[in-house]
Amino acid sequence: MSSNQGLSKAYKKNGEIYYRAGITYRNKHISLGSFNDTALGNKAYETANAILRDGSYTLSDYDKAFGLPFEKWVILINYRDNGIYIRNPIYLRKNYFLYYIGKENYYLFDTDDLFYYGHHKIMLRGGHLFVSDYGMQVSILSRYGIKNYAVAGRDFRFINGNEHDLRYSNIEVINQYHGVFFSKWKGHPCYVAKIHIEGDYVVGRYPTEKEAAIAYNKAADTLRRSGFLKNFPTNYVAEVDEIEYAKLYHKVRISKNIRMYAENYAERTDK
Repeated sequence: MSSNQGLSKAYKKNGEIYYRAGITYRNKHISLGSFNDTALGNKAYETANAILRDGSYTLSDYDKAFGLPFEKWVILINYRDNGIYIRNPIYLRKNYFLYYIGKENYYLFDTDDLFYYGHHKIMLRGGHLFVSDYGMQVSILSRYGIKNYAVAGRDFRFINGNEHDLRYSNIEVINQYHGVFFSKWKGHPCYVAKIHIEGDYVVGRYPTEKEAAIAYNKAADTLRRSGFLKNFPTNYVAEVDEIEYAKLYHKVRISKNIRMYAENYAERTDK
């Protein structure tokens, strides 16, 4: 083996030399990263070669001293064990896969999501997981119908208690609409609609989630008509058609406090 096997020389914009390391396995060329000198590049190549030729290396064996980023370690071991090259740090299991953020930090997903996460890199910032999709940061929880402002335990929950298990069977969405929360009133279950104006105002309590969602929309419409400029989100209630929506919209009552606020606001702004 030559000392620089798997390395190619490249140049930075300022003219500095660096080295790209790569390895070919099962007719697939795999990039191992860029390195400032040949010693580091050679170490990465030799480690990659050992992983792919020796089945005894496991995910838990990783150490920075091996000279490979942990992400590449996962990619190589998955390709060796499962015969599928995936450019993100994913390890396949039967009926699900593990997505590694770090050696001790990984998440479980259904295989239905493999194509998506095989092409979208998960990032962790401020305790939130997101991907870049068409140039926008998108929370991965949005794939389950969970809103950005949702609170675990209130708006959704992990059925088995493991917040790293993001398989669909483990996530229960409790509150799927803006401003709607499940509660109890006088010992009976109900859905409370709240809207934020200058603080939270209770719109009302309703027997079903869809009625509460429509009541929220009605309260927002009432405020908009008064000239209130806040951009309230709209609840899209997919389970009802236009006729049923119109009937429920007419039927649901909203708090007198909302109506009075709207009237007073309109009077103040007309002066």
